[in-house]
Amino acid sequence: MSARPVTDIGRIFGQMLADTAPTRGADLKPKHFGWTVEGKVATLTLNRPERKNPITFQSYAEMRDLFRALVYAEDVKAVIVTGAGGNFCSGGDVHEIIGPLLKMDMTSLLNFTRMTGDLIKAIRACPQVVIAAIDGICAGAGSCVAMAADMRLGTPRSSVAFLFNRVGLAGCDMGACAMLPRIIGQGRASELLFTGRAMKADEADRWGFYNRLVEPEQLVAEAKTLAERVSAGPTFANGITKTMLDKEWNMGIDQFIEAEAQAQAICMQTEDFRRAFDAFVKKEKPVFEGN
Repeated sequence: MSARPVTDIGRIFGQMLADTAPTRGADLKPKHFGWTVEGKVATLTLNRPERKNPITFQSYAEMRDLFRALVYAEDVKAVIVTGAGGNFCSGGDVHEIIGPLLKMDMTSLLNFTRMTGDLIKAIRACPQVVIAAIDGICAGAGSCVAMAADMRLGTPRSSVAFLFNRVGLAGCDMGACAMLPRIIGQGRASELLFTGRAMKADEADRWGFYNRLVEPEQLVAEAKTLAERVSAGPTFANGITKTMLDKEWNMGIDQFIEAEAQAQAICMQTEDFRRAFDAFVKKEKPVFEGN
């Protein structure tokens, strides 16, 4: 059997590139939550304030698809996730999700729980830094979305509850048993997941769930300042950092040292690395472009 001609391989590769052409984050038009892009920073706003911003079947799927699309969005370098009306998210909508779940068979239930987990995987897999800006109630699935973010800002009046236990479910939802202990520690995570009690703002700050607390009226502005700082940095390298933070969970020392060596060698081939050197020589501040 003869090998495929190089020209055919080139055409196939070109079609693959066309099929994964960059998506503009500014062109995304979700229907079930707010989405704005200003400069390099996008803001996703859960906006059903009259119900404390619960998540529905539709918004779960649409958020999952949006974060998957962001892998190809070159205009967005950081994403803020927040809620409207003084609350972050009250979790899955009781009437639109919890009620229907009671009528589903095992196959349908597993399809649903896999979809919710896919949202978390999509948040972790997108190269953009994701910042959760948390005010008021952050509960259930909302807590898991916040947990999946790279950084979290809270307010003194916020509370975070992984309340699955309180509705007769296990605490192992949307990755909580793996990710929450890595953020706040095994014992503290165990207490929250076994009891479903709310983690108050001072606890969340002291335990490391929040990067810091800010006043409610400054929350979004502080998140934007942080997002703009990140998006002004070497964003390709930041994406590599995010990838390695995830991948190295399951590596031994030989693996993660070698993986970081390879990752850093890739970053040393970027123009941003050269820009930083040239700026240093000129005693100027580098201007990164993400390539």
